[in-house]
Amino acid sequence: MGKNLFNKVWDMHKVGTLDSGLDQLFIGLHLIHEVTSPQAFAMIKERKLKVLFPERTFATVDHIVPTENQRRPFRDPLAEKMMEALEINTKEYGIPLYDLESKNQGIVHIIGPELGLTQPGMTIACGDSHTSTHGAFGSIAFGVGTSQIRDILATQTIAMSRPKVRLINIIGALPKGVYAKDIILKIIRDLGVKGGIGYAYEFGGIGVEHLSMEERMTICNMSIEGGARVGYMNPDDTTFKYMKGRPFSPKEKNYQKALDYWNSIKSDSDADYDDTYTLNVEDLEPMVTWGINPGQSVSIGENMPFLKDLDTDEQKTVSQAYRHMGFEEGSPIKGKKIDVAFIGSCTNGRISDLRIAAEIAKGRKVASEVRALVVPGSKLVAKQAEEEGLDKIFTEAGFQWRNAGCSMCLAMNPDKLKGKEISASSSNRNFIGRQGSPSGRTLLMSPAMVAAAAISGKIIDIRNLKEI
Repeated sequence: MGKNLFNKVWDMHKVGTLDSGLDQLFIGLHLIHEVTSPQAFAMIKERKLKVLFPERTFATVDHIVPTENQRRPFRDPLAEKMMEALEINTKEYGIPLYDLESKNQGIVHIIGPELGLTQPGMTIACGDSHTSTHGAFGSIAFGVGTSQIRDILATQTIAMSRPKVRLINIIGALPKGVYAKDIILKIIRDLGVKGGIGYAYEFGGIGVEHLSMEERMTICNMSIEGGARVGYMNPDDTTFKYMKGRPFSPKEKNYQKALDYWNSIKSDSDADYDDTYTLNVEDLEPMVTWGINPGQSVSIGENMPFLKDLDTDEQKTVSQAYRHMGFEEGSPIKGKKIDVAFIGSCTNGRISDLRIAAEIAKGRKVASEVRALVVPGSKLVAKQAEEEGLDKIFTEAGFQWRNAGCSMCLAMNPDKLKGKEISASSSNRNFIGRQGSPSGRTLLMSPAMVAAAAISGKIIDIRNLKEI
């Protein structure tokens, strides 16, 4: 029986097994940002430790940075304090920092791939749960807590238990108006928000082969929302084409050597898996969440569930969701009015996402009652979008064009919902309070669906633009 990519890469990075039974895993790439790293640096200073391999850690600022007024000091004293801590620590330990003055600043899970830092066959860690994004390149990538950030800074290793591996076989071609975001929302709905606990998800099948790298990143990004700490795909020609020529990608003679390694770590044709799930996307429709976790979603043509049709275990959470959202069981998601539209985040803030949304926005106007934001995921994305004139398309339609950052995805910055506003969002979480207001409500969907909702003022089927 052959081996899958996950176990190949794990075994190559395994330093040993600890007395606790956990494996000590070497981390090839460590990404940090301003929110979860200050305490970790304080911990190593208390112990008079050094950063063992500063050249393997890269820092950016994204979570708490304002996307409108970025003048320093920030209006939020805590945000300013976090920024200062990261600046001091990276300088002290010789760690590269992509700050607001850098042309490479952006959301950590967007700049890693676009700079070529993210590569197949790596182990990648970051103090952010959506680190699974990088698995789109054939790496094992996962989020870590503050104490684990400390361990990586000091030893470049982490103690972990090896998860099982589930193959998610995606077959068929996506219909028009349906995107990678719809695929992952459907998977999470089917398997549940806890279905991936204890598993790494390998996304494979002909459906994956037809996706671009940016679409693959969207799917891997939300693996964590289905309970899987890791989500990955096998590298292929699409991966290699994306990587070639990027600043940190291997050059010249080293490229062929790297290519040989990248091909060697692919899952064997007879690889063993602990579980398999198959999704045919040929009849998939645009998906929209209606509740308070990413598993509570329906396709645009469906109604929300009736409590009587659900298992007893589900009914409590669903009842809570209906109370918070103010929706009636059995009602359609289509036609629900929105107050805010947000296009951005590490899930859908890349250039292809902005292009798709701009196609919808071009020549149209945002509904008068809707506040709409477009936030590029990095300065490089913003630069490319501006060179293509996408920013003008958005602003002429009535969207606000902002600077790069996490923005309203998690609202640890000035971009927040107000009161009970309903947001159509291209981000990754619809938890209560996630977008900054305890009573705010979030509907997750693709960037195209968000753009259409912004213009119509309500949730519509992107496949029928005549409704706008």
